[in-house]
Amino acid sequence: MILSGWGRTTPQACRVSRPRSEAELAARVAEGGLIARGAGRAYGDAAQSAANTVDMGGVNRMIRFDADSGQLVAEAGVWLADVIATFLPRGWFPAVTPGTRFVTLGGAVAADVHGKNHHREGSFGAFVDWIDLMGPDGTVRRLTPGDDLFRWTLGGMGLTGVILRVALRLRRVETGWIAQRTVVAPDLAAAMAAFEGNADALYSVAWIDCLAQGAALGRSLVMLGEHASVAALPGVRREHPFTVPARPRRALPFDAPGFALNPLTVRAFNEVYWQLGKRKAGPALVPWDAYFYPLDAIGNWNRIYGRRGFVQFQCALPLASSADALHELLKVVSASGQGSFLAVLKRFGPQAAPFAFPMEGYTLALDFPLHGQTSALLDRLDRIVVAAGGRFYLAKDARMSRETLWQADPRAAAFVELRDRLGLRAAFASTQSERLGL
Repeated sequence: MILSGWGRTTPQACRVSRPRSEAELAARVAEGGLIARGAGRAYGDAAQSAANTVDMGGVNRMIRFDADSGQLVAEAGVWLADVIATFLPRGWFPAVTPGTRFVTLGGAVAADVHGKNHHREGSFGAFVDWIDLMGPDGTVRRLTPGDDLFRWTLGGMGLTGVILRVALRLRRVETGWIAQRTVVAPDLAAAMAAFEGNADALYSVAWIDCLAQGAALGRSLVMLGEHASVAALPGVRREHPFTVPARPRRALPFDAPGFALNPLTVRAFNEVYWQLGKRKAGPALVPWDAYFYPLDAIGNWNRIYGRRGFVQFQCALPLASSADALHELLKVVSASGQGSFLAVLKRFGPQAAPFAFPMEGYTLALDFPLHGQTSALLDRLDRIVVAAGGRFYLAKDARMSRETLWQADPRAAAFVELRDRLGLRAAFASTQSERLGL
């Protein structure tokens, strides 16, 4: 099959199998060079192997749930969307969720995905009690947070083995609504001050206008959130607190023409979004899906960027250098005119897993349509991040060089040493791992 990541920039002919049993999966592992593929939402080539890609879609059962502790035991191919559909009406929600619910639990562990609450509660792995992992000899081991291999599997991008089952703790909630407060930040300094001044908010995220210049550089809409209580709902909503208005879900049936996203249209979109956001400043009750997953309402939204696809640049910056590095990154992007209308800023808490992406500081994510000038801009942004002591998110990477990764992330050497010591390198590999020397 021809596979690519969500960015659609990495098409590759891959041999794909879909095992229905652990014995079938062990046979595929024995062939070597295997990578497990969940929902295919990694943006680049992290879930592709020309020789041996395993589709985990057939490993998708929920096994048991403990209504006292909120622990769900499920197979790795279960989608987060299915977890929400099943358990939110019962008063439970994922404790950590990325920006889309169309990811599998195995993929969420492998990328150690983060959400809008990392500054307070950490990544996905902080709520995982154990995983069942198939190793290079086909043996399945149950790993817990005290195991070294468990910690390296978080953020290990499927390169430590095949995740089969996950024990995940959900969060008890009273409603399906989010109490949101929007803070208008006229520049980057104000946006960062809003994050720091609201560190006690459970959720925080900012849309940032990456084309704003001068005194408005980095102007943002910072959206703070908490799970709303029943008491906070209007009377008419209290009888059915988990029922929210259904958002119409539309899909893009074709690729947008290449000229649709250009500096003029993106600048116009950003201006309109900024003005509308200012009018909505202050408190509001919003449905859970609108707060956590605004883009999920648009099926195949990656087609907005045209048939060439797009790349996402996402970096993590240490707290001490975040202000200067973010200022320089935004200055370069705004001057280039290659702005993104999907530009997100978040505050990170401390690093947990040894090869996971987050670090104490800030993360910036920007999408760019792929064209002739994109590579040069991204290379320039890479250098700014490396100089600031930052690093890059492998789940979003589609084009980073081996040299850039190893400059930015000295942990790569320890990860490779672990893979060599445990005999993992021959058994588990992706196109990305080969490109990056992992």
